[in-house]
Amino acid sequence: MTEGASAPSYPKSSRNRVKRRHDRGFYDHETVHRILDASMLCHVSYVIDGQPYCTPTFFWREGTRLYWHGSSASRMLEHQAEGQKVCLTVAHLDSLVLARCGFNHSADYRAVMAFGSAYLVTDPEEKQRALVAMVDRFFPDRTASLRPSSTQEIKATSFIAMEIEEASAKIRAKGVADDDEDYELPIYAERIPVRTVLGAPEPCPRLLDGVARPSTLDGYSEGRLLDDALRDAYFAEYPAG
Repeated sequence: MTEGASAPSYPKSSRNRVKRRHDRGFYDHETVHRILDASMLCHVSYVIDGQPYCTPTFFWREGTRLYWHGSSASRMLEHQAEGQKVCLTVAHLDSLVLARCGFNHSADYRAVMAFGSAYLVTDPEEKQRALVAMVDRFFPDRTASLRPSSTQEIKATSFIAMEIEEASAKIRAKGVADDDEDYELPIYAERIPVRTVLGAPEPCPRLLDGVARPSTLDGYSEGRLLDDALRDAYFAEYPAG
């Protein structure tokens, strides 16, 4: 991945600039979005009355806007309803790196930090779109085949949105990187790849006879990387990216 000079990018500031190992920092939309779209779990950090909190939650992206949802009674959503500044992070562990000295032990990874002001989704049309997107973004076209959510279920679900004001990606994909003189030492070193791979689907034991797995779930097949399945699902729902 490279940061193209003419590619759309997030502005750099003291808030999002990668301060150590500048060569691992990326600010272009393509790189940042690619890492975000390969995940469904993020961590949202915020401060309430001087106390920091960090909440794991499912999220999705629409353009340069991020959405996440939760119970209407949750502390996180209650305090993010009025434009509170938050930091949303995503990280992927790609390998474990064993070097010839403790200092050079490391890991290959992809991570994003996104900054913005969160707001509670109150517009009825935007909330209706979010109710569909929280399912269809991950499982394209699934909502149309489901029982409609009840009034109480809709009331119990709230959504928070955040326009990405600034963001940065940090990527290490180097493997073993010892000091030159250490390569002469008789010490074993290696890179251990780490992947999240989908297992075989386990149908609900209470399925009615004749109910088959829909073809729209073919992207979630045994042996596929979760990264790939999530990205494919994203582009199926948002072809323009």
